Amino acid sequence: MTEQNTFKAVLIEENSDNTFTVKIAHRSLSDLPDNDLLVNVHYSSLNYKDALSASGNKRVSSHFPHTPGIDAAGVVVSDKSGTFSPGDEVVMFGYDLGMNTPGGLGQMISIPANWAVKRPENLSLKEAMIYGTGGLTAALCVQKLEKMGARPEDGPVAVTGSTGGVGSISIALLKQLGYSVVAFSGKPEQTEHLKSIGADEVLHRDVLNEVAALPMGKEKWAHGIDTLGGDYLSNLLKQIKSGGGVSACGLASSDSFSSTVFPFIIRGVSLLGVDSVYIPLSDKQNIWQRVSTDMKLPNLLSLCEEISLQQTPEYLQRFMQSKVVGRYLVNLKS
Repeated sequence: MTEQNTFKAVLIEENSDNTFTVKIAHRSLSDLPDNDLLVNVHYSSLNYKDALSASGNKRVSSHFPHTPGIDAAGVVVSDKSGTFSPGDEVVMFGYDLGMNTPGGLGQMISIPANWAVKRPENLSLKEAMIYGTGGLTAALCVQKLEKMGARPEDGPVAVTGSTGGVGSISIALLKQLGYSVVAFSGKPEQTEHLKSIGADEVLHRDVLNEVAALPMGKEKWAHGIDTLGGDYLSNLLKQIKSGGGVSACGLASSDSFSSTVFPFIIRGVSLLGVDSVYIPLSDKQNIWQRVSTDMKLPNLLSLCEEISLQQTPEYLQRFMQSKVVGRYLVNLKS
């Protein structure tokens, strides 16, 4: 922080011509809502939802000026609820953080105490934010498949949007847990990168849509993790093996899709919805525990690019231009 009661933050401002400006601004503690928990943020990360907020998407953030950032990891300054003590290291994702509550792309946040959990013992604040919402959503997708009975011996798992934050962490997690992974991407130049993080095979995402005109396709993949929605999800379901499942968590292509009932009633395919925003705090604590133990990746640093707060506006724009690969860690201490 630059002085006792001020701090730096990304600020999204709405202009008179309905455009939006993204800048780094000095903010005051008095600009924050009056919640119980005050946290000095050390690290955050960038997610597609942050880019939507920064572009002025009113379905994500309805009030401006606004500071996005749906992830945060930092140190407790004070807690009026008594849940945490000053100096405790905490991690936060989901709920209204970064949507209409000033988020983790600011050096200070004020939130309800029940939005935070103590940093898992086996994760540093930095490591926690390499996962962030993208990584934890990936872990929840894998866990959802596990709960429906998925096993590595079932066969390959298809991952769409594989160069994105959720997709890339999904690949790495699945590989660590013993699964064979087929990555789908619209960026063929990233093939070697995807193989380096765990993909056994890389295919262009349009391969999925080759069965668009058919009621069903051949059974190719045991399970799937979909971050795209739209036709990609529809056509992935047509090609999942009998008894398989698809965890659906994203809408990078479209927020809607159409399907016949054939995958569900002929092959018994399960469509599994994954939410990482409003799940109970106990479920958040559980998934943090898993990514710090059996789902902790040994190559975390290779899965992200670390940037400064000053660089954040440029990188948010890259999300809207589909020019991002993997996870982006924001260091707010610099």
